Amino acid sequence: MVRAGFLYVCLLLASGCSRVTGGGEDVQAPSVKTPAGWITGSWMTSRRGRAIQAYRGIRYAEPPTGDLRFRPPVLIRQYAEAVDATADGPACPQPDIRVEQREDCLRLNVYTAANNGSKGRPVVVYVHPGGFYSVTGRSEFAGPHYLLDHDLVLVTINYRLGSLGFLSMGNELAPGNNGFKDQVAALRWVRRNIASFGGDPELVTIAGYSAGAISVALHMVSPMSRGLFHRAVSMSGSPYCQVKIPQHQRHLAEKQARLLDCPTDPPAQLLHCLRTVPWQKFGDSLNGFRDYSIDPILIWLPVVEQDFGQERFLEQHPLDVIKMGKLYSVPYIVSQTRDEFFWEAFLVLNNSTYFNRLTSNWVEAAPIPFLLPEPSEHAANKLKKVYFNDKPLLNNSETARALGMLYGDSVIGFGAHRLANLMSQNSAEPVFYYEFDYIGNNSHYRDPVSHKPVGVAHHDELIYLFSLSIAFPDIGVSSSPDSVMVDKLTSIMYNFALTGDPNPVRDAGVQRWPAMTPQTRSYLRLARQSSVQTNLFEDRFRVWEDLYPIDYKLV
Repeated sequence: MVRAGFLYVCLLLASGCSRVTGGGEDVQAPSVKTPAGWITGSWMTSRRGRAIQAYRGIRYAEPPTGDLRFRPPVLIRQYAEAVDATADGPACPQPDIRVEQREDCLRLNVYTAANNGSKGRPVVVYVHPGGFYSVTGRSEFAGPHYLLDHDLVLVTINYRLGSLGFLSMGNELAPGNNGFKDQVAALRWVRRNIASFGGDPELVTIAGYSAGAISVALHMVSPMSRGLFHRAVSMSGSPYCQVKIPQHQRHLAEKQARLLDCPTDPPAQLLHCLRTVPWQKFGDSLNGFRDYSIDPILIWLPVVEQDFGQERFLEQHPLDVIKMGKLYSVPYIVSQTRDEFFWEAFLVLNNSTYFNRLTSNWVEAAPIPFLLPEPSEHAANKLKKVYFNDKPLLNNSETARALGMLYGDSVIGFGAHRLANLMSQNSAEPVFYYEFDYIGNNSHYRDPVSHKPVGVAHHDELIYLFSLSIAFPDIGVSSSPDSVMVDKLTSIMYNFALTGDPNPVRDAGVQRWPAMTPQTRSYLRLARQSSVQTNLFEDRFRVWEDLYPIDYKLV
């Protein structure tokens, strides 16, 4: 038996332990033989004291360096020697992150219960948020301590970010979507190896937040991902919104070249030069893609790849895939938080430069933060009329509330609404929709005066799904509302991963969360006192439907 004291020491050290002797007892590090080779990990403990085998920093693809930079991932099928997976691998290049980063970052973490004879556990593969240019699947950002109270296997992954992952020039040199292809490579690695960790390769749930949620929705229409997963969860993110999916983003490749003193033409020379640039400069150049404040919040996009003989992540526009009846239907959870990006309003209102730019020329400035495609003049004016009642923008609470709502709806809310409705109309499997409406002791946004949460911000439910040691203290086991919310959210994820239904199998006397239908658009309001409601924020989203209409019933 593993001693609790040993597990606690391993956690404090935040590193793997190969063998520790104490109290007359030897403790062996966990090790597993996979089809790819032997992998050695370390021990952790879950929130409720379960022993966790942690295998961290496993390469699932060859290092995307040198000539492999800007190329599709090369899946590792066999390791040349035993893999030391006792510590997290590096994050992918990005700015302002307090952990190790390197270009050799195509790593994943696997967390599973101590060997107890149990086989065929459901598998959750988590795709991290970060706008396709930041964050990581490392344990500080997605720790297993809450979810592994349940009998499942958790996999967290890295994928290339920014230009290193999403450079697309619309030609054979850089058709695009390599960051998404990294995710596919990770799913293929899981398919091949996860049974060795006690996971069922036929019971895989992909779950993602924000950029990760967009990714999950795209895997449902990608020919590369078909059959690699069996349930899906998109939390606060969607590719179906006012943002248009292009065939390339050549302008971003040229901007990256200018930022790094490379030629912008011809394409081969641009790419050759970018391959010689130190990887650190890619992450450090992010601010060069900003217009003002942190906007645009979404820079790199998925692209519909032209056919140059390569394996394509997106062969057609996602709506066309659905229209042709090619949607890969699996049970699906879609969500958004109550307030999402409301806090961005404060960044603008409290900065005179940003505020003056937005108020002095609304039509020119509004498309950037609110992700409006061209033509945008009519849309900008319509949104101002609806959200601000055509009143001037002032630095006061009324404007802050309206501007925060517009930020949240434009960046996340409308897309999540559209995703849930599209899937409920066209998927052959059930779709469950929820609003996260819980303010606990912590939040990704705190009031600078009171230092307390004042809204339900983007990313906030992650506080109750994962241990996030990079930012927040662990939530212990107690009767506190935060502890209860951990139990609620992790149970939803486990039930769904196991059965395709987030409701518990035995729930006598508990109101059930029904699947959403086109006729009865039900959703769960996940709060201290949860309840089933209908028509989430549809009065607000009506203006977006008018501006960017689609036919929801495609098949």
